[in-house]
Amino acid sequence: MTARLSLIASLLALTGCEPSLDPSPPSAELPELTIPCTDDIQVISPQVNSTISSPLTVTGQARGTWYFEASFPVRLFDVDMNELAVAPAQAQGDWMKEEFVPFEATLPAFTTDGPLGYVFFQKDNPSDEGDLSCSIVVPVQF
Repeated sequence: MTARLSLIASLLALTGCEPSLDPSPPSAELPELTIPCTDDIQVISPQVNSTISSPLTVTGQARGTWYFEASFPVRLFDVDMNELAVAPAQAQGDWMKEEFVPFEATLPAFTTDGPLGYVFFQKDNPSDEGDLSCSIVVPVQF
């Protein structure tokens, strides 16, 4: 599992974040990643290591700078990094501001054989400037 977490940490680092891993999670859960850009997004659902089902609705709030054209991508991966579902998180209000704006996304039906996975929330960055990129990951159980 350490190799998979290193892969995730590397992917996040490529998006401009320098994550650190909590090395001592309970054995049935995935370690939590700490990402510096989490001051810009707050995920309400799903919670870290919660059990999810298909289809998955995600909710939270993000600063307007996370959105482009009122959305940003949310992706669901299994523990082997196979993409299971993707959907845009849609702003639930005026997103053209720096304050927090609620979002919601419903990832379409998915199936998996594994017990663990990850939900990636990726700041939309149409300019592809590295210093504007950021992602967070929420480990989940199926």
